[in-house]
Amino acid sequence: MRISRKKRPDKPLIPKFFVNDRIRAEEVRVLDSEGKNLGVMKTKDAIKEAQAQEKDLVEINPKADPPVARIMNFSQFKYQKEKEARKQKQNSHIAELKGIRLSMRISEHDMDVRLQQALKFLNRGDKVRTEVILRGRERGKAIIGYEVTKQFCSLVEAEFPIRFEQEVTQQGGKITCIFTKK
Repeated sequence: MRISRKKRPDKPLIPKFFVNDRIRAEEVRVLDSEGKNLGVMKTKDAIKEAQAQEKDLVEINPKADPPVARIMNFSQFKYQKEKEARKQKQNSHIAELKGIRLSMRISEHDMDVRLQQALKFLNRGDKVRTEVILRGRERGKAIIGYEVTKQFCSLVEAEFPIRFEQEVTQQGGKITCIFTKK
């Protein structure tokens, strides 16, 4: 199966806000720029009020009855919302599942390289899946694959504590386990 490498468009950072003539409601509850309630008005009157103050009428809560609109500078409002969304996106990290492939005949140096990779992934907050693929006669000696996986897990656990999400199991021709940082 081919993996698509096309860049998908990002979801918009902020929700859509209706401004001035795009507000569909007949009446809106109007708040001024300081947040004081000016009462329920016809939308056209509220837009005229906002234009008199050289600002925009922005619908901030369309689900209320009547919808709530505020008189403000829309470009500043939009900039603040985008800034908050960027900051929120920056602080969030989605834990990915990173795979590390071992073999039954792995050397000490290769084991150290895989250990450093696993530690890097765990420090980033990702989950790590180790897998040993059994080929040919190796399937008859699966115990060695279990030992290699257990040895690798003990090396990782020596660096810092880990929590197993999936214990060491054999699924077909693979011996796998999944763990994360505690």
